[in-house]
Amino acid sequence: MSVVRLDRWVGMLAAALFVLSVAGFGAALPDYSQAMHPVTWLGAHGIPHALGFNLLGLVLPGALAVVVAERLRRQLPVDAAWTARVGSQMLLLAGLAFIAMGLLPLDFEDQMGMQGPASKLHASVWMVWALAFVAGSVMLGAARLRHSGGRRLGLLTLACGIGAGLLAFGLPGVLPAALAQRLAFACWALWLALALPLSRGR
Repeated sequence: MSVVRLDRWVGMLAAALFVLSVAGFGAALPDYSQAMHPVTWLGAHGIPHALGFNLLGLVLPGALAVVVAERLRRQLPVDAAWTARVGSQMLLLAGLAFIAMGLLPLDFEDQMGMQGPASKLHASVWMVWALAFVAGSVMLGAARLRHSGGRRLGLLTLACGIGAGLLAFGLPGVLPAALAQRLAFACWALWLALALPLSRGR
């Protein structure tokens, strides 16, 4: 398979794995509500099939997201602005943080519940993912908009970053928390699916 075709599919595969894992493992878990419960409850200690969700829904998509970010970084021209370079590094960090969410799951078996050390660590990793994706996509997207050949990727990246930022930090008090989180993840998944194909089409 050529590099171009690989680029076309790697982000789409990451997005599809995440979306299908959330839908499939959520449907298999009794009393789990997509409208009420956080996504990563599916991977919490004590939840049936948690290991499968963490691997298929978080670790593997995160690893593929790292590949997407690294390929975008390597496509940058030698004279690329520092915002583009830092932005691509932040997007790589977001992928690593997504992996860490699967390796450091919530702990429902802890007597302190959601306030236990494992759950607090998981929440911190989620925050790293959100901040890194929002900052990285806004920086890279804004830099790509200044170059005529990269405007489609720039628009996608900037829109997904701003959308994820509003949903993760600005709208949870307006929208139900579970819905706001899922829409923020949807912005990330959309960016993953389209970023490399758009970058190749410049």
